[in-house]
Amino acid sequence: MEISAAGRLEVRITTADVGKRVSVRSLIEHGPPGEKFTDTVGVLTSWDDGVLRITKKSGEGVRVAESALVAGKVVPSAPARRRGPAAAYEELARVSARAWQPVESERLGDWELRGAVGEVPSGARPPGAVAGRREGFTRRANSVLPLGDPGVPLDEALTAVRGWYAARGLPAYIQTATGAEGAQELLCAELERRGWVREVTAELWVGPLAPVADLGAEPSDVLLSREADEAWLARYRRKGMSEVALRVLTGGPSVWFATVPGGPDAPAAIGRCVVDGRWAGFAAVEVDPARRRQGLATAVMAALARRALDEGASAAWLQVEEDNAGARALYERMGFAAHHAYHHYRAPEGEGAP
Repeated sequence: MEISAAGRLEVRITTADVGKRVSVRSLIEHGPPGEKFTDTVGVLTSWDDGVLRITKKSGEGVRVAESALVAGKVVPSAPARRRGPAAAYEELARVSARAWQPVESERLGDWELRGAVGEVPSGARPPGAVAGRREGFTRRANSVLPLGDPGVPLDEALTAVRGWYAARGLPAYIQTATGAEGAQELLCAELERRGWVREVTAELWVGPLAPVADLGAEPSDVLLSREADEAWLARYRRKGMSEVALRVLTGGPSVWFATVPGGPDAPAAIGRCVVDGRWAGFAAVEVDPARRRQGLATAVMAALARRALDEGASAAWLQVEEDNAGARALYERMGFAAHHAYHHYRAPEGEGAP
């Protein structure tokens, strides 16, 4: 907190600091006994009618009454990274988007509207579903990537987004990020103000690639291929793969699939890696539940990392959900750390919503 020469806490932020990363201390009106203050760090996304709104790294919005402020100051736009490769949010957003490419896309200024819509295979339809039903393969491939200015006022852009996805029979989603320099806390706040709902939050983690490749001995039973064959798909958790889904899975600058044979009905373990310049992106690392805790996930990632090193990569990234404690512990041991959180906002229902 900011302390004056006289030793007093001071509020050194104003409404002119909206859009900046701040640290504030405020009074707790009804807190536990003995706790009078709470500290909040995040981007100041609004300061209206005596109320501050601060969006934290997790994407959570916190409201602080101006009258409760005890101290406050502007802090560096992003916390110093203590380990892992340095990278701006936009670089990682573009790399991760190239690793999970849509089937079709359209530009709206600097925004990219992405779609990957196909007919649901008959074996994957729920009971009673109508033949010919179409759906999008993953939110990532069916959401807007808003890297910059849409070129029109926000409400007009959101109307265009809703219309584009409605024409494809899909709800409109916008993918945003928080917690890194250049991320989109202000856009998140504007979407929430218009009734868009944050449905999904995960994190993108980064780490050095060489330590992953050095894990364990050379795994001779890990098979690498450019194709996702029937065996690999049998282990992949998304059942009933459509042609559109296969196009998303196999798209990217340099895609590799890893398989560990040995399961009764499917491989013991699988994984996917996309090499893109200095980056290697890991995904779809899955292990037969009966074979967990045998080091198979580590072996898959090590084999893929060795191949990525051979292609010139030096840094690694992956995405992990907030509640996947097992995966988070594994990736921490491998040297990964969280870089930023990303979110999918769904458009509000109703004709009049922007």
